[in-house]
Amino acid sequence: MSHDKLKKALARARQEDQDRLATNSAANEDAKTVHGAAIDSQPLNPPSKQPLDHFEPRKEKAPEISSTDNRTINDNKGAAQTRIKEINRESLEKYKIIYDCRLHPAADQVKILRTQLLQRLLPSGGNSVLITSPKPGEGKTVNAISLAISLAQEIERTVLLIDANLRNPTITDYFGLPQEKGLSDYLLGKVSIPEILINPGIDKLTLLPGGRPLTTSSEVLGASRMAELVKEMKERYPERILVFDGPDILTAADSLLFSKFVDGIVLVVEAESTTRNDVKLAIDRIGKEHLIGTILNKARE
Repeated sequence: MSHDKLKKALARARQEDQDRLATNSAANEDAKTVHGAAIDSQPLNPPSKQPLDHFEPRKEKAPEISSTDNRTINDNKGAAQTRIKEINRESLEKYKIIYDCRLHPAADQVKILRTQLLQRLLPSGGNSVLITSPKPGEGKTVNAISLAISLAQEIERTVLLIDANLRNPTITDYFGLPQEKGLSDYLLGKVSIPEILINPGIDKLTLLPGGRPLTTSSEVLGASRMAELVKEMKERYPERILVFDGPDILTAADSLLFSKFVDGIVLVVEAESTTRNDVKLAIDRIGKEHLIGTILNKARE
């Protein structure tokens, strides 16, 4: 190839390279303009996702209550997640608690108690009762549990059983459940109510355990946080019966402080053990206007 032809070929090649660079540069500027307009004028919403105001959560079937640990169920109105704990029937039998009011041979006595309680509580619009006794060991906790189970099994209402004996909380012991956080921890601001509710495997019955024992239980129960909690539970779920297992009357001020929060009080006395003087003192402290009735426990046939 001659020198002139070589110069011409090199010139054409340089011109072609310049033309390609100019074309690519223009294309890049167009791409930048389009990309910038998209960012500035439109939110980056993937077309496959709907706006939140059109989102409908998938409806899950509520789990059936059974003897299973580490699960939760929705509380009334979907307000809380209630843990399901395995019921220990042997423990209930050990303490002579009637856990099936349809089959147990002694269930009729509990049904009579339930009927009398409802007849005195419901006409006035009440839905809360405190179970107490003059002194410790007279059977108030056993009767509170049996009454709560009977109410849950036989009426079209739900029942919340609350361990309000913060000096010596024992309801979880009767159900054979480990002692975990409970009402005392809530009143001290350490947990929320949904975190401590338990379903013991009995339909329509929920437990609010007492938590760790408190030596300052009187001050805690008499505080505004407790009053607000009871008011909230009574008003938010008026169709629910609240059964409080409280401390005894004569050895602590707890039940006296707590009695102003509930609609009525049931006094449990032990046959051949509780004295007439103890009963009189307990009723005088409670006030006859708050007393729904008494239960004679451990009476011989």
